[in-house]
Amino acid sequence: IPTLFGGFQFGYSFHIYNKLVSAVRGAGRYAALETYISPNTVPPSEYLLAVRNMTVYGNAAGGTQPVAPGLGTANVSVQMNFSNNRPHDVTVSIVNYQLSAVITNFTWNGKPSVNFAYTGRWEP
Repeated sequence: IPTLFGGFQFGYSFHIYNKLVSAVRGAGRYAALETYISPNTVPPSEYLLAVRNMTVYGNAAGGTQPVAPGLGTANVSVQMNFSNNRPHDVTVSIVNYQLSAVITNFTWNGKPSVNFAYTGRWEP
C-alpha cells in the first residue's frame, strides 16, 4: 500500500509539473512576442494580465478551467529584463504554487521558469 500511494503521488506530481512547464513555456513565448508599451521594467497591467492568463488558462483572454488544480494568476511571475534601456528578455515563472498530492503537499516557488529573448515590438 505505501508503495502504491508513493508511486501514485510521484506520478501525479510529475504530471502536474509537466503541465506547468508546458504552460510557462507557452506563456513565455507569448510574452516574448507581444508588444511591450512600458518605458521601464514594470510591465503594464494589460500585458501582465494577458501573460498570466496565458499561463493559467492557455488563452490570453482568460478562461474558466486552469491547466493545473489550484493555479491562479497570482501564482505567475512575469519579469521584463532591460539591457541598454531596451527590453532584452522576459522571464515567466510559477511562484507559491501548492499542489495537494495524496500523502503530502508540494510547494513550487520559482519553478518551473522560462526565459526568452524579447523579439516583440517595443512602443513606450
